[in-house]
Amino acid sequence: MHQNYFKESLKAVDAKFKAQEIAFAPMTFQVAKTLRDSGILETLAEKGENGSTINEVAETLDISKYGVGVLLEMGLGMELVKLVSPDEPLRFILGKVGFFIIEDKMTRVNMDFTNDVCYKGAFSLEESIRKGKPEGLKVFGEWKTVYDGLSSLSEDVQKSWFAFDHFYSDVAFPEALPIVYDKKPARLFDIGGNTAKWAITSCKYDTDVKVTIFDLPGQIEMAKKLIAEEELSDRIDTVAVNVLSDETVFPSGADAVWMSQFLDCFSLDEVEAILRKVEAAVDKECDVYVLEPLWDKQRFEAASYSLQATSVYFTCIANGNSKMYRSGELIDAISAAGFEFKDAHHNLGANAYSLLRFRKK
Repeated sequence: MHQNYFKESLKAVDAKFKAQEIAFAPMTFQVAKTLRDSGILETLAEKGENGSTINEVAETLDISKYGVGVLLEMGLGMELVKLVSPDEPLRFILGKVGFFIIEDKMTRVNMDFTNDVCYKGAFSLEESIRKGKPEGLKVFGEWKTVYDGLSSLSEDVQKSWFAFDHFYSDVAFPEALPIVYDKKPARLFDIGGNTAKWAITSCKYDTDVKVTIFDLPGQIEMAKKLIAEEELSDRIDTVAVNVLSDETVFPSGADAVWMSQFLDCFSLDEVEAILRKVEAAVDKECDVYVLEPLWDKQRFEAASYSLQATSVYFTCIANGNSKMYRSGELIDAISAAGFEFKDAHHNLGANAYSLLRFRKK
């Protein structure tokens, strides 16, 4: 874990400043997004070291001088922009933070996800904590979890949700594939297969494997379309199922079981319950793989911070009872379901995923 978790390193004056950043965070978030979406940061980037005045930016983008001034002055406090000098008229240039706001894909994905999926619902966080339910989900509809209503969300919300989901897990696939298919499993169960990204990638990587996807009906319908487009319907089949239902029983016959960024969608008690159903269906030679971003196994503190923030989304929007886990607590829950932890591959992909392997005891 990062050293900042164990010791206080901030001076009092810096701690107070950080407290003010938190106090105004909802507004400064919107400032950053508006600076990005309005083209102001991009305009400054194009001007390079010479920068631009408020008037010049206003004329270029046809935005009022007042509006540009308010945004740039707050951007200055947020270190998105810097000043060339204290001389009048002030000339603004793009700062390092501003650069990442417009150029870094992870930052863009996180910002769009926060704005489109989380922002309004986050107002119900305390209520969600107290009730153990995703009370913020009501801004979209009356569903028990976001997964129940995912296929019914508006196109812009779906776009941000899937961009967020795929950005983090997909980049680990190239490094995970040779590990999973080293033993040439003939039949793989993809539990929580979502839109069939892993299943399709698997079939292209290993031309012999056959995959069965298990997921909720809405996700299965989306997966079927993509599978058909790839002409892989003969090698990928699907089963619409609620893994939490008492009636759910997984079939036998899997050589490997795959769960990618799936178990973080459930509480630890639910994780154990799901894995007990898997345990009843597999033999001792079946490898069970769990791909997750574990916040205590990240190379960079910013990555851990992003995962901790994602836990808040699970609390107030997704389901009300899950989060991004530490390695120890997730391994313990899976072990309690009758599995033995075999090995782990950490730092897979640019987002430092961990691939955990288990076998039935």
